[in-house]
Amino acid sequence: MSQGMAQFLPLILLFAIFYFLIIRPQQKQQKAHKEMLESLKKGDKIVTNGGLFAEVIKTEEDFIKIKLSDTATVKLDRAFVARKID
Repeated sequence: MSQGMAQFLPLILLFAIFYFLIIRPQQKQQKAHKEMLESLKKGDKIVTNGGLFAEVIKTEEDFIKIKLSDTATVKLDRAFVARKID
């Protein structure tokens, strides 16, 4: 019986290393990004996934309205916000 467990020990150890080095940090990063998206408000400066710098004008359920320049305002899906600039 203990010989069977000894065969699975390296597999369990490999899974534990994989979890702590890859899965857990990725989950923390996704959670932080989701919290950042939920906290967006009017006046926040953001960078989109396309590399555009913009200012939030209005937040909606799934979209945000952003100002790219003095004359250009567009609607952007929340999923395409890369980060908020402080």
